[in-house]
Amino acid sequence: MTTKTQTQKIFNLSPPSLLAIGFLSFIVIGTLLLKLPISHTGQISWMDAIFTATSAVTITGLSVVNIGESYTHFGQFIILLMIQSGGLGFMTFAILAALSLSPKVGLKQQMMAQESLGQTSLSKVTFIAKGVVAYTIFFELIGAIILSTSFIPLYGIPKGLYYSVFYSISAFNNAGFSLFDNGLSNFYGNYFICLTISLLYILGGIGFLVLMDIKQNKKWRKLSPNTKLVLSTIVIINIFAFIMIWLLESRNPMTLGSMSLGEQAVNSWFQATVPRSSGFNTIDTGSMNNSTTLLTMLLMFIGGGSLSTAGGIKVGTFVILVLCVVAFLRRNDEIRIFNHAISQETTYKALAVAAITGMLIFLGGFIILILEPELDVLDLMFEVLSAACTVGLSRGATGELHDGSLLVLCLLMFTGRLGPLTLAYLIATPKKSRLKHPTANIQIG
Repeated sequence: MTTKTQTQKIFNLSPPSLLAIGFLSFIVIGTLLLKLPISHTGQISWMDAIFTATSAVTITGLSVVNIGESYTHFGQFIILLMIQSGGLGFMTFAILAALSLSPKVGLKQQMMAQESLGQTSLSKVTFIAKGVVAYTIFFELIGAIILSTSFIPLYGIPKGLYYSVFYSISAFNNAGFSLFDNGLSNFYGNYFICLTISLLYILGGIGFLVLMDIKQNKKWRKLSPNTKLVLSTIVIINIFAFIMIWLLESRNPMTLGSMSLGEQAVNSWFQATVPRSSGFNTIDTGSMNNSTTLLTMLLMFIGGGSLSTAGGIKVGTFVILVLCVVAFLRRNDEIRIFNHAISQETTYKALAVAAITGMLIFLGGFIILILEPELDVLDLMFEVLSAACTVGLSRGATGELHDGSLLVLCLLMFTGRLGPLTLAYLIATPKKSRLKHPTANIQIG
């Protein structure tokens, strides 16, 4: 009787609460598994295990140890499972489990899934959950097959296949975990590996709703406004970042300066697209110019598409914020995109997402700057933003942080994966008031 009551209480939790508990459970289980003697090759502290598990479940990619050397194949397999679990999302698994027991998902479960799978109608939740799993398996399998054609000749069949599967899963889920201590810097001249991994994390970061819309409608004019917005924005941002990074780093001997013209082009593209949340690197991120670092931080803050494996505030949020400014300057009464108006509720959500994310970054950075006064400010803020936006790029400061600072990064990764709106609903349940108040004239600017 007690067990039944406890179970009912668990499922009566609010969707944000259940989502937070789900991800936290994955992190706890992952931490315990990584601490097993069979999982690591030497002395792995509890902080190392907690940080790695949090980074894997939140598909961030930051690490305080060398994954390839510090963890055994069993430990690396556990990390892959956590990456896959975090990428697919806790609620996706919950929906599929419910489907196996019942042909229909209840309203309560659909509302929970809606929190995890993004803003969409309840009737589509089940369809989207199945699609998320199908698309993930499909692209990861294709990616592993393509990568094997390069890794097998370099490392042989067993190790080549293992690397292919590991990097395909890590790339599509925008996790950024690497088995080499210098990321993918050894492959900066291998165009095939660089472009394949780039394509995988771009596809994972576009968003599953966008991928489904493309498959269903195919022609541009038939695509939804959301799909058009995401695709056009990602193309524009990627091309702009590609040109800027090439110009800024082409004469830097520590990054692109010593490469051939073709290598500069490929690695500029790679470095321009990774900040969307993938976390891989083919050049030394810590050796980039400060201007390139600042641009990278902006790209990390923007992130990828909604309902994707990417982090950040999402491109849809970024575009709505820009359109808000444009509409104000033009004195337009409504915000429009592709001949459609943006609702006031959506605008409020975009403002809330950006504001909450910004506050988390400021608070996390403020605390870590207090705890780590001897380290460079830019390096620390880069790590903070990378954690909060679940990107995983690092300028090398993460390995030098004390345990207190690492715990702050863990919290930032966790809240970043939950999402700012989910975090807000978790802290304070929203209530609508019927009471109307007189308008106040507040001076702005």
